[in-house]
Amino acid sequence: MDDMQARRFKVAEAARLAGVSASTLRLWESQRLIEPARSATGQRQYSAGDVARLKRIAWLRGERGLNPAAIREALESEDRSGQPASPDAETGGQGEIGRKLRRLRHQAGLTLESVAQAIGIAPSILSTLERTSQGVAFKVLHDLAVYYGTTVSRLSGEEGRRDRPVVPNGAWRTWPMTTPGVTVQLLAEGRLMMDCHRFVLAPGASSEGAYRHEGEEFLHILTGRLEVVLDSDQFHDLGPGDSLYFESRRQHAWRNRHDGETVLLWINTPPSF
Repeated sequence: MDDMQARRFKVAEAARLAGVSASTLRLWESQRLIEPARSATGQRQYSAGDVARLKRIAWLRGERGLNPAAIREALESEDRSGQPASPDAETGGQGEIGRKLRRLRHQAGLTLESVAQAIGIAPSILSTLERTSQGVAFKVLHDLAVYYGTTVSRLSGEEGRRDRPVVPNGAWRTWPMTTPGVTVQLLAEGRLMMDCHRFVLAPGASSEGAYRHEGEEFLHILTGRLEVVLDSDQFHDLGPGDSLYFESRRQHAWRNRHDGETVLLWINTPPSF
């Protein structure tokens, strides 16, 4: 057995390797998705196999949009068949946003450096985004969409989907997960006058800055808490059952203030996000 296979990882290490927060690992444990070993002092210890399982959970949740019960069923099925769904091998459309952004840049005859400077990020961050479709703040993704004259929803592939008038519970399609801790699921599909999304935010997940665009938007908190800041000086602390409606051209930023996941409905009209 090599050193990696024999290692035991603490919560923070395992979370970093899986690309999620330590709080998310504890949440998944409470949902019976993972059961790490414990040291003599009671500290969680994750094996290399546990870390691989955590990556599978993150992929099933983020890319497939499965809820905890569906994830447990998928994992049990994989364990029985001995053929796990690898997050590296089954990425599906995971890299599509990066490819679209690279294609837009090449079509405009722009360099990584010039676009990165216009957006206010390091060229290395933009390069990683174009290659992997991951690792940027929600605000950065919005700013890039605006820079290229498109929307985040279009970059995420919503515009090309067929009309889907009924979306069964738990069968939501999911945006490629570009921002750590932020999962966006489609509640309606097709060429619509509204963007209808279900946001699932890990503890501490945020927009990492304010942004604005045309239109109006409505959000409704299902579980957890969300802080929304409008125009830099209006703070709204929203809990379960609370709603907020505002003009999208107002600067808005947000953060999950809950120590667990925050889940909310978020609607934009027209589909300008």
